[in-house]
Amino acid sequence: MANTLCKAERLNSKILIEKMFAGGSKSFSIFPLRVVYMPVENQDAQASVLLSVSKKRFKRAVKRNRVKRQLREAYRLHKHLLLQTLTDKQQQLAIAFIYLSDELTSSAEIEEKMKTLLARISERLV
Repeated sequence: MANTLCKAERLNSKILIEKMFAGGSKSFSIFPLRVVYMPVENQDAQASVLLSVSKKRFKRAVKRNRVKRQLREAYRLHKHLLLQTLTDKQQQLAIAFIYLSDELTSSAEIEEKMKTLLARISERLV
């Protein structure tokens, strides 16, 4: 399994994003991350991912982009924890990762939290 995050794995459908946040999705938090996920059908990828960092919390785009880069890297390295479960269950998910903290966090901590989030999503799919 490739450790890449291709365009098909990115969530960019406005309709799907609106549906996801309007209701019908499940969510939980492990500080500094919150995850919102929803089962979907007819997607190119098994898991489509959206990464969000609030402009209210980080005024400077440089810091927002850094956090998004850390989130993207953590997901890319550990997505196999989730994709194996999705393949076994023949399901597809739309997932949004929302950064909640007001301060920058180390990449190691974000990676650890991402592993926990992906494992918990896998458990809840069972």
